[in-house]
Amino acid sequence: MPLARIGDIVRESPAGVGAFNVIQLEHATAIVAGAEALGLPVVLQISENCVRYHGALEPIALACLAVARGAAVPVAVHLDHATDRALVEEAVELGVGSVMFDASALPDEENVTATADVAAWCHERGVWVEAELGEVGGKDGVHAPGARTKPHEAVDYVARTSVDALAVAVGTSHAMTTKDAVLDLDLIAELRAAVAVPLVLHGSSGVPDDTLRAAVRHGMKKINIATHLNKAFTGAVRDYLAGDEKVVDSRKYLRAGRDAVAREVTHLLGVLTG
Repeated sequence: MPLARIGDIVRESPAGVGAFNVIQLEHATAIVAGAEALGLPVVLQISENCVRYHGALEPIALACLAVARGAAVPVAVHLDHATDRALVEEAVELGVGSVMFDASALPDEENVTATADVAAWCHERGVWVEAELGEVGGKDGVHAPGARTKPHEAVDYVARTSVDALAVAVGTSHAMTTKDAVLDLDLIAELRAAVAVPLVLHGSSGVPDDTLRAAVRHGMKKINIATHLNKAFTGAVRDYLAGDEKVVDSRKYLRAGRDAVAREVTHLLGVLTG
């Protein structure tokens, strides 16, 4: 299947779009397998932290692009939380069709200027751009946990930067391992009514299923999930190794992790579209 564009997936989906972070090839193939089980589109996300782990963008990006092209469902590949303009440009050159440029740690005016410049460059090349206003909690200590996005500021930010999607702060926090985040659903509805571009929920691993459903109903469109899949992967590998102390073939325990991630992706996509 041809590589999907995230903008097309978002526009054509009547419900929430699942965007799941990749750390290694097993994650990418598991995420796609989970989406194929329901016949739904999905987004493979590569974060700047993932790039650091691999030492370079190209190996993991080309692997994700190959997995996406071989999928039986539409799959888009997205660069997540890129703070480095050079990394954005490299991703686009490799064929990644969308990027999240994160200038939220900068002062407001610098954020607007840098994001608008990246958005203009990307749009010239047909690339979809997500950005962030109103810091989402828990990202490397940069963001205030209680931050909230003000609707009038979101409207102004989108108008001045021309981004295609906006990540907003409504009560989530990155890297949560428990599902007890409390979302401001009224604020989500206000933002949806005010902002013309799709809203993105970061830090969704900490959100209970029923609240995720409610967030989608109130206007969230792209739902980012990473830590929850890592927790499932690690738990399955740990259980496998505990049950077979003599195993040395990494394919056996990595398969257990991969299968666990696929199951969680299928479940979560069902939640977002249910």
